[in-house]
Amino acid sequence: MKKRSVVNLIRYHAEHNDSAFRNEAYEIARDFDTSGDYQLAEYIMALMSDVNTFVPQSYDGKSEYFQRLEPSRSPLPLPESISNDVTGIVNAIGHNAGVNKFLFQGPPGTGKTETAKQIARIVERDLFCVDFSAVIDSKLGQTAKNIRDLFSDINSLAHPERTIILFDEIDALALDRINQHDVREMGRATSALLRELDAMNEQVVLIATTNLYKSLDKALVRRFDAIIDFSRYSQDDLLEIADVLLNEQLSKFKTAGRDMRLFHKIMGFMEQIPYPGDLKNMLRSAIAFSNPNNEFDYLQRLYSQACPNIPLDDAVTMKAQGLTTREISTLTSVPRSTISRGLKEADDE
Repeated sequence: MKKRSVVNLIRYHAEHNDSAFRNEAYEIARDFDTSGDYQLAEYIMALMSDVNTFVPQSYDGKSEYFQRLEPSRSPLPLPESISNDVTGIVNAIGHNAGVNKFLFQGPPGTGKTETAKQIARIVERDLFCVDFSAVIDSKLGQTAKNIRDLFSDINSLAHPERTIILFDEIDALALDRINQHDVREMGRATSALLRELDAMNEQVVLIATTNLYKSLDKALVRRFDAIIDFSRYSQDDLLEIADVLLNEQLSKFKTAGRDMRLFHKIMGFMEQIPYPGDLKNMLRSAIAFSNPNNEFDYLQRLYSQACPNIPLDDAVTMKAQGLTTREISTLTSVPRSTISRGLKEADDE
């Protein structure tokens, strides 16, 4: 540690300059960390995390550790149970009650990241996403240092009251410490994250997402004010969402026809309707790659995905599924009269 740092600490303390004192202490901790004295560096950071007098300097939001995301404008249909929780988050943010850390957990494609974008739009806040590739470093002790620098940038934002920080797939940074190959290194990084979360400016809203909730460090989970489970989709929920997503896609592709009754039947043939993320991709691909000269070609593609073992020329099996002659004709591009004749011949045999 440099003599200048000691002199500065004493001077700032005597002047009651809490902001400068805290900044100098952080610099000392970083010096110790750089020289390899990680335990002392972490001890200093832990002491400083209990001090709530820090007034950050203005910061324009540019950081090597996070980048700005545009709020989402697309419709985001959610089950009522999840939608109610999201409404609660919006209200909590609006009241500035210090409830500012939220964890979205659930399988991929359930709308966790998209919901964060929607919340940013609703509450009119800037949304920044953490780039974990810039935070995680193979060098011993560097990840913990990067975490501290990341939160230093967060706490120095010029307008914290207008900011949301997104830790998308936070499991990349904070899986359970006892399950890691390098327990010491992962423990150092996770400990740094926990301390920084405790000291984070309460005006900043933090949303984290994870697909591996059960593997997260339990101490980290306790840092969040609310945990939202995004796996609460019933088949009926997903069918309603499929309607919304299909209508959105059909509005973009004027050559595609609309047959919601047949679409519902096809969705019902699926053993498991995909979650919204995959469902949207499936519908978009089916329509985008369909034959523009056949307005219902996308329904044929969806049927083939739902029933891969049923050939499109097997009208008998399709009828047994509950499809009408008209619907079979739509899916096979075969005239209804030909379908009817073939079904009659099969009945006569």
